[in-house]
Amino acid sequence: MKLKTLTTAILLATLPATGVFAAALDRSGQSISSFLQPNNYFEAGISILDPTVEGREAGTSETRRHISDMGDDYYFPSAAIKLQLTDHVSFGLLYDQPFGADAAYEGKNVFVSDPTNTILPGATLAGIRQSTIDKSFGALTAEQRVGALLKAQGVDLASPAGQAKFVQTLTAYNGSASTKTQIDTLVKQGVESQVDAGLKAVNSTLGKGNTKVEVDTQNISMIFGYQPTKNFNFYGGGVYQTVKGNVSLRGQAYSLYNGYDASIKETGGTGWLAGAAYQIPEIALKAAVTYRSEIDHDVEINESMPTLPALSLLGPAGAAAAANIAASSGKTRITTPQSVNLDLQSGIMADTVAFANIRWVNWKDFSIQPYKFGKVSEAIGGLVGRPNGFDLVKYSDDQWSATAGVGRKLNEQWAGNVSVGWDSGAGNPVTTLGPTEGFWNVGLGVQYSPTPSTFIAGGVKYFWLGDAKAQTGAQADGSEYVAEFTGNTAIAYGLKMGYRF
Repeated sequence: MKLKTLTTAILLATLPATGVFAAALDRSGQSISSFLQPNNYFEAGISILDPTVEGREAGTSETRRHISDMGDDYYFPSAAIKLQLTDHVSFGLLYDQPFGADAAYEGKNVFVSDPTNTILPGATLAGIRQSTIDKSFGALTAEQRVGALLKAQGVDLASPAGQAKFVQTLTAYNGSASTKTQIDTLVKQGVESQVDAGLKAVNSTLGKGNTKVEVDTQNISMIFGYQPTKNFNFYGGGVYQTVKGNVSLRGQAYSLYNGYDASIKETGGTGWLAGAAYQIPEIALKAAVTYRSEIDHDVEINESMPTLPALSLLGPAGAAAAANIAASSGKTRITTPQSVNLDLQSGIMADTVAFANIRWVNWKDFSIQPYKFGKVSEAIGGLVGRPNGFDLVKYSDDQWSATAGVGRKLNEQWAGNVSVGWDSGAGNPVTTLGPTEGFWNVGLGVQYSPTPSTFIAGGVKYFWLGDAKAQTGAQADGSEYVAEFTGNTAIAYGLKMGYRF
């Protein structure tokens, strides 16, 4: 069984929507296949995803309302050029957008602000309210309680008549249990009114609108390959990556962070990749393994948190923390994860190729903790069982994914393939900013080649998204959650054009 090199290349170019939807922030799948094409090669493509991600309030949420579709549509382009400089040396430039997120909550749920939202969960806030009242009232002396009562009644304590009234009332307070109880009750009601007014003012600082997130990255990989023989290819190179994004947290689910905004200024970082491939062109056999390093980004995040003064509810230490956080600044390190791709293919009969891809991404060690977000989390961590603070986004598991399929050349101009895919997800419960847990998918691709050196390919994939429990950053590493997302799906489309020269 022999397959022409051009034929096998055509068969495996028929489904451009390869990654599109994956665990955590994974998008493109970071394929290296374009660099492994024979001779000189150029391609450009675009992938589009249309997800439906709906759920219901659950877990620690006090209500059980429906959550409408929060998964925004998105698209991302890709491009690659590969040059065979000599018989033994090749060079390539690959562009893709490997990681990203697009989501926005709508309707009436714990991820959208409304007038009933409170700065902290109801039970927690009730405890703080009662503690504040008891401490404030208990700290008042008899003279202060009597003075507070008379001021509330409009008595001018600076006047002789007011001073006489003060002495008379204080004597009665100290000499009569019933008078003391009566005055204490009235004064405590006054303290309660003051505390409630303060809480109302604090709750008025909560955000308006809906929770939403947008994260975009871009990659340019510059790769050199060395082919000592026709069977082996060793390659490596540098990677330049940019990251930018915006996050807005709204609704009761985020309590003190209801109103938090973060804008990540576009920042670049560098990494590297390395890999090796083995092939037997006569039987369309090819195996390649590629490692990509993690990439560090020290980013400036513009953070806004109008509820910061509410830390004073925690007492003098909280008020001091609020002042220090407001006056401080610092950069945030975001490290995109390392990954390994294993690509396999083999001819199985005339004009037919079987292929598979296995991908691992180290999401377990990934987290994002913006500077001021982290400082606030440390200040309130004791209230939620996280004394060392918590992250905005964190994943508990590494991602594993696999795709397998068969491609077939139908005639000199048409080819197609079918595939199935699976993704493990990156842990469950998972962040509220991306509440799905892996997937299964099926794909179909078709390619038209008007000439032997050019082609246009299109593909479609249908995804069954895994059910997930969604938790806020304060709940990460625990079993608590605020919503459940079940029975969701997505559909992806891809278009690619290529030229061999």
